[in-house]
Amino acid sequence: MANSPIEPQYFDSFDGQRMAWREVGEGRPVVLIHGFFSDAETNWIRYGHANLIAARGFRVIMPDLRAHGSSARPHDPAAYPPDALTKDGHALIAHLGLTDYDLGGYSLGARTTSRMLATGADPRRVIFSGMGLDGLTAADRRGGHFRNILTNLGKHERNSPEWFAEAFLKTTGGDPQALLGVIDTFVSTPLDQIERFAWPTLCVNGVDDDDNGSAAALADALPNARYVEVPGNHMSAVVKTELGQAIADFLAA
Repeated sequence: MANSPIEPQYFDSFDGQRMAWREVGEGRPVVLIHGFFSDAETNWIRYGHANLIAARGFRVIMPDLRAHGSSARPHDPAAYPPDALTKDGHALIAHLGLTDYDLGGYSLGARTTSRMLATGADPRRVIFSGMGLDGLTAADRRGGHFRNILTNLGKHERNSPEWFAEAFLKTTGGDPQALLGVIDTFVSTPLDQIERFAWPTLCVNGVDDDDNGSAAALADALPNARYVEVPGNHMSAVVKTELGQAIADFLAA
């Protein structure tokens, strides 16, 4: 299956912002949410993950988060209330009329998934990728790191984590001012609530990725989770076929 461009479709979210999503495949719906600074194309489509999952009989639905990709990039701080991304996710589910679906995400997409679960989403299965326990229970853990990146562009030491993040931001055409707003939307999920997430869950993480804490610890905290390691770190695991394969195998099981 060629990874030809998938044109976005649009809906108006809870506050009227115009949000984009892309989809590929037919069958059971699975909503997959990308990470911070990324977009649906980069996270799920470009490296073949969406096609791998679609080939197993799934309709893969991939939103662009607020301030990312083809979605609205408002600069007004009022557009970034706590849990705005969560509300966008619920608005997409409602717009598409999904009642029986699977839900997951990578990094910030995984945190958004956890917030959707904490605020009423009820999928069949859940995927947390690129996410550890600390990344859910302490959402501000990485906030300072990202603020530093976005407010000191062009000043980061070559080959530092900040430098690589800025380079990635350039490849995705990110809007620094809008992305600063996204940091204000981050909300933690208490451990006792995570421990009640009883959905069958896949925790899949790069073997060298501890950016969001321990994914194994997240799997241990969840009552019905399996933990799978794939090659790579937080940035590189996304380009590895193993990530999409692990998700496809879990959903199709």
